[in-house]
Amino acid sequence: MSATSAEGSASTDAGIESTLSEKQQRILRYLRDHVGEKTYFKSRLIGDELGLSAKEVGTNMSALQTDAVGIDVEKWGYSSSTTWRVTA
Repeated sequence: MSATSAEGSASTDAGIESTLSEKQQRILRYLRDHVGEKTYFKSRLIGDELGLSAKEVGTNMSALQTDAVGIDVEKWGYSSSTTWRVTA
């Protein structure tokens, strides 16, 4: 990828992030920081880390399910808390 392409991609990511709410941005940063360590995330555990309820996490994850945020987010399971499959 050329420097120009990388800069264009970064500015696009910044533009998308500016349309996200503060909670959505916090969740996105958390996922990006941890996607290299694991693939599956429970709403309850994300909420515990960020001081949000599992319901708040689940409600805000839908905004992150677009290709434009740089990670892929897919609702994966529902046992004891919604589980999300996240890949970079």
